[in-house]
Amino acid sequence: MTVAVEKPRKTGTEERPPAPARRVRTVNRSLVVAAILLVWLVLFAVLRGRQTLSLAAADLTDLHRWFNDVNDSIGADRNSNPLFLYFFNEIRLVIDTLVTFVQELISQPGAGRPVPQIGWLGVVGIAGYLSWAVGNWRVALLAVAGFTFLGLQGLWQESMDTLALTVSAVFVALLFAIPLGVWAGLSDRFHRIVTPFLDFMQTMPTFVYLAPLTLFFLIGPASATIATAIYAAPPAIRITAHAIRSVPETTVEAADSLGATRRQALLKVLLPMSRRTVVMGVNQTIMAALAMVTIAALIDAPGLGKTVVQALQSLDVGTAFNAGLAIVVMAIVLDRVTTAASARADTARGSDSPLVKWRRQLLAAGGVAALVLVYLSHTYVWAAEFPGDGGIGSSIAKAAADVTTWAQDNLSGLTNAFRDALTNGLLNPFQALLTDSPWWLVGAALVAVGAVLGGWRAGATTAVCVGLLVATGVWSDAMTTLASTAVATVLVMLLGVVLGVWMGRSALVDRLLRPSLDAAQVMPPFVYLVPFLALFGATRFTAIVAAVVYAAPVAIKIIADGVRAVPATTVEAATSTGCNTWQIITKVQLPMSRGALTLATNQGLIYVLSMVVVGGLVGAGALGYDVVAGFSQGQLYGKGLAAGLAIVLLGVMFDRITQAAARRTSA
Repeated sequence: MTVAVEKPRKTGTEERPPAPARRVRTVNRSLVVAAILLVWLVLFAVLRGRQTLSLAAADLTDLHRWFNDVNDSIGADRNSNPLFLYFFNEIRLVIDTLVTFVQELISQPGAGRPVPQIGWLGVVGIAGYLSWAVGNWRVALLAVAGFTFLGLQGLWQESMDTLALTVSAVFVALLFAIPLGVWAGLSDRFHRIVTPFLDFMQTMPTFVYLAPLTLFFLIGPASATIATAIYAAPPAIRITAHAIRSVPETTVEAADSLGATRRQALLKVLLPMSRRTVVMGVNQTIMAALAMVTIAALIDAPGLGKTVVQALQSLDVGTAFNAGLAIVVMAIVLDRVTTAASARADTARGSDSPLVKWRRQLLAAGGVAALVLVYLSHTYVWAAEFPGDGGIGSSIAKAAADVTTWAQDNLSGLTNAFRDALTNGLLNPFQALLTDSPWWLVGAALVAVGAVLGGWRAGATTAVCVGLLVATGVWSDAMTTLASTAVATVLVMLLGVVLGVWMGRSALVDRLLRPSLDAAQVMPPFVYLVPFLALFGATRFTAIVAAVVYAAPVAIKIIADGVRAVPATTVEAATSTGCNTWQIITKVQLPMSRGALTLATNQGLIYVLSMVVVGGLVGAGALGYDVVAGFSQGQLYGKGLAAGLAIVLLGVMFDRITQAAARRTSA
């Protein structure tokens, strides 16, 4: 039925009324995701157990066998293939020479000597002097105390091996990273090209770098150093580029107007004004290198990481705790020294002041004292070999073992109840949904959720990742890892929202909590496994709890900054309308911080994934176990390599979906 509508008449100066604005219907993405999950659950109930692509731990696919054949053929042709003879082998030789040189300098017996070229007293003297030179006397005391404590733990040589690999890797990383960062800071085109590669490299967990590099550089310190350098380079490149691009344009224009060449502008203006930020990039590179060096113990890298790995595999919590504490001490010292260096780079001015003159004289005297200590440590055995038998380390290990025994005897009821409640109530059902559903159903659900949250590009990326995950032959293990990662990320976000909102609303709470969060981000992933291994034993739950604690600091800080960025006038307006605290948080601050929440989810996912796969060392199984087994059992090398590829695919999928969702949220 058609209804006639009389049109208004136009008279004189009467203007045509504006056409009503067309209403655009927006779809609530949360409802669409809920609908997708509901359909998935219904189909899961009907199709459970079919086409799950499960694979036993000892079974291999054609791809895994092909990887094994490639590994065998490369091993057979390593000394005859020109690509290896004149490229890979040469790189390995150069890196191995560098590592051997640094090791013989401070950790391993040198040629014709029973001790290193520089003994413990010289290393402590150099550490104290350099810390004073680039920082201040407080940092120097911390460095001296920290390095001395490493010896008292009975872990001097292991610590020096770790330091030698870290120094070698940082040197190689900065040798390429600083020039690339400067180039990216000067060239918009190169910046656009290199940024996606840096994003990809920083998305990949540490485990992923190990297997491919052993294929070309064999197992040993050289591969560990190369893997560490590759892993540690992106922060330096990114931060250096940011520093160069952050120099005010007016300053650069002023230099140009004075006739400065491009080289002079770089050396006299851009780099000096970027010095503080560049040193911060060096700090991040050192922290990343230390974290990677400890993980590289899986490919026979010497040092503290090997001690931790062996202790974890034998469930020796005391030894693992002692070595983990040494890693933490070294991380704190290196972090504080480089942080102090960045602060001094920003505050050191006025070379003619009396304070600076006295400092230079004192530094000269300190340099002489350090050289004397180096000479003594080079000449005398008592100054070369750390005295004592490491009694403090034995006491620490025994105390940690006793605490572990006490906790298992007295807290097992509480910890087991907590573990079982979370495992049976959340982890097992979600894992069953992922592993017992047909692979195509899980893939379709992931692609649909990716498209809804991140747009069609994220959906297409997810589809490619799902297809490649199927091709790796470790689909079931990938889904198990995905389940653990998702559950841990939910817990991270719950903790992040609670503490992040608290910090964002209270400056006092922020001042109290932020130093602890900063310190937590300094510690390598290995360290988090030890205390939870004592509490929960060698289970996948241990890896999940460790992942939550490892990833929570970054999520908490991002959410806190997002809540703090909400305009105070908006909060005051909500208060004036009678909103209580709960309403202000849920109706104003959290909705206006959606971009920060999505970014926190992105970072939490990446951190959790890297920790969950490391948890393969303590019973987490799935992809982490496959990678570890690939290093220790030659016939499983191909499966371990495929598992590493699967970890990359999961990381890329998580990263692209959450980044796209963050962009859509903030748009």
